[in-house]
Amino acid sequence: MFQASGTVVRFRSLSPFHPLAHSWTRSTMRSLTVDSLNPAIRNVQYAVRGELAIKAEEYRVMLKEKGQDSGLPFDRVISSNIGNPQQKGLDQPPITFNRQVAALMEWPQLMQLAPNAFPQDVIDRAKELHEEIGSIGAYSHSQGVPLIRQNVAKFIQERDSHPSSPDNIFLTGGASAGVSLLISMLISEPHKSGVLIPIPQYPLYTATLAQFSGVAIPYHLDEAHEWSTSIDEIKAALKKAKEDGIDPKALVIINPGNPTGALLKEETQREVANLCAEHGLVLLADEVYQSNLHRAAEFPFTSFKKVVCDMGSPVPLVSFHSISKGVTGECGRRGGYFECHNISDNVRAMMYKMVSVGLCPPLQGQIGVDCLVRPPKEGGESYVLWKEETTRIHKVLAQRTKLMAERLNSLPGVSCVDSPGALYLYPKITLPERAIAAAQAAGKEPDAFYALALLDATGICVVPGSGFGQKEGEYHYRLTCLCPGVDEYVGKLEKFHQEFCAKYQ
Repeated sequence: MFQASGTVVRFRSLSPFHPLAHSWTRSTMRSLTVDSLNPAIRNVQYAVRGELAIKAEEYRVMLKEKGQDSGLPFDRVISSNIGNPQQKGLDQPPITFNRQVAALMEWPQLMQLAPNAFPQDVIDRAKELHEEIGSIGAYSHSQGVPLIRQNVAKFIQERDSHPSSPDNIFLTGGASAGVSLLISMLISEPHKSGVLIPIPQYPLYTATLAQFSGVAIPYHLDEAHEWSTSIDEIKAALKKAKEDGIDPKALVIINPGNPTGALLKEETQREVANLCAEHGLVLLADEVYQSNLHRAAEFPFTSFKKVVCDMGSPVPLVSFHSISKGVTGECGRRGGYFECHNISDNVRAMMYKMVSVGLCPPLQGQIGVDCLVRPPKEGGESYVLWKEETTRIHKVLAQRTKLMAERLNSLPGVSCVDSPGALYLYPKITLPERAIAAAQAAGKEPDAFYALALLDATGICVVPGSGFGQKEGEYHYRLTCLCPGVDEYVGKLEKFHQEFCAKYQ
């Protein structure tokens, strides 16, 4: 206190939590830096949305803001780096039935306000779902809406001719959420627990393993035999991992493959199941591309659930599916599911505990799953249009894949397996020694150096093979077969490749 003009003035002492109670200095304040973060996060790499995608977005902004004055040698960016079928600039439309059901679930009053605007089977579906769910603004059961899980189980049972229980179904925010959950649960000892993953692989797996301090155990697919899966290769990877003190916990199979598009033969699937049972591995079956089949008669899809049940195998199996791929292509709605088979009740209880932390998957994603597993029935009002839309999507993708593979294979120094499934091609490129030296001087992987030059010259964004994994001294890139205007698109790839090779000869 102090006294002035005979008046005593008292000051209340500041709370220790008051912002003026302390004099912070740069030397005493703890700053948030990259080095202060969880080191596992720093180890995460996700090539699909990495350096090239960031640079492509910068170019997209430049073109939007400056147009012809951007100084770029192209007038648009072509995002061929990610399987995003409904992305702006691509031409895969949403399935009408799915969007109509979604619209009525967003605003049920439309059924009264515009009763003639929707087919009866759409109205019936929306009423059934609304009766079960109520408002989609509310949380659902953490494992997913019970009715939708029942419908997923019916879909699996009809597909595989084996029973499926809704208690074994977990709806998720896309298949990626399910993969992340399973890997996080399997890593029981950081830097010691490992998961076998195919090389090339979808970078989700290495990224998630890095996040949870697990160890990626690579096994190489056989490019010379259409990216087939070799049991001997998996056995060799297992042996090496154990010699290195790693405890293998699970085996990942991506079928159809990403980035390769390869499909496993049933004989190989049985061998995989036997190997997992022999070594006590959980089989993680990523089957999100199961309806993206370009030559189904020659390369059919068989689920691992069917194979394991046909064999009567005890192998623990978790199978993943998604609305992001196939003919639905609803990536942004974040809907998917996984099914547990030969998984004990107490382990499923742990899964439920973990998904309940996230409260519930997105409701529109769950509704998308219902439409995926329950499309319009033949004879229903929506069936004819649904059949037309899905047939067109399958046909266009198969034609593009075949044409692109043929054109790429005609280029000197390029070889490309004609993918029988999924959404991609994964060409192998032979690069001149001077190009490899220039890449090393720039501190880049040679195929990343090539892909960056491709983006700079054409606006086409691809993912270098180094982001998926590949054998030493080999180079690849992944590109989608979703882009329209194939002649122009592939023409740019051809022109760039020829000019790049000529430059570094």
